[in-house]
Amino acid sequence: MKKFSSLLMLSLTAAALVTGCGKNEPAGQSAAAPAAPAAPAKIVIGLDDNFPPMGFRNDKNELVGFDIDLAKEAAKRLGIEVEFKPIDWSAKEAELNGKRVDALWNGLTITEERRKNIGFTSAYMENHQIIVVPASSAVKAKADLAGKVVGIQDGSSAVDAVQKDPVAGSFKELKKFGDNVTALMDLTTGRLDAVVLDEVVGRYYTAKKPGEYVVLDDHFGTEEYGVGTRKDDTELLGKLQKAMDDMKADGSAARISTEWFGKDIIK
Repeated sequence: MKKFSSLLMLSLTAAALVTGCGKNEPAGQSAAAPAAPAAPAKIVIGLDDNFPPMGFRNDKNELVGFDIDLAKEAAKRLGIEVEFKPIDWSAKEAELNGKRVDALWNGLTITEERRKNIGFTSAYMENHQIIVVPASSAVKAKADLAGKVVGIQDGSSAVDAVQKDPVAGSFKELKKFGDNVTALMDLTTGRLDAVVLDEVVGRYYTAKKPGEYVVLDDHFGTEEYGVGTRKDDTELLGKLQKAMDDMKADGSAARISTEWFGKDIIK
């Protein structure tokens, strides 16, 4: 009886050893590396839908614009769907970091302050913060804005550019608006003496109404536009950067620029 019990114990021990060995990785092999994160099927781009010619609604209420065409071309190259979501531009960083949008692509100025919270591609365009006045205005230079009411879009880089300039302290009022279009309407009706805004927007509107406005030679500085993502979304940022680099290299970006501005203004 003892002999049978001993044989049984030996058999069970051997079986356990065989089973245990079966769970181990073969000698000389390590665990498989984790799979790379899959590319997103869709990205949501936040924009100000009243910012022509970068992004705005046409007569059919469709979202169109220079930046929209650039983004569509980039998304096509990446093989992903793109959705354009109008947002409150003054809350753009909250929209981005709250993950309600994946990127900001709508004349977004690169600043050191914004770099603290946003990851940027390299610049694709240069821009100025220009001063627009009525054609009949006595304002001929930046210094003439002393004692005047100046309009500006709230949350735009124009706010920072103007407030950094000593002349801002001489304004009667710096009046902020939800968008540039409303500010220009107030300029037309005489409620403002001047509007400071992005050159691409100002030139677009003044060209539509020849003889009504004047763009001063003075401006509030040069800036650069880039595409913004969340700082930790380095994968998306890298993909967008490559797409933009390729578009510059093969002339696609220049073609889109020429369609909107009549010339290649890509940086």
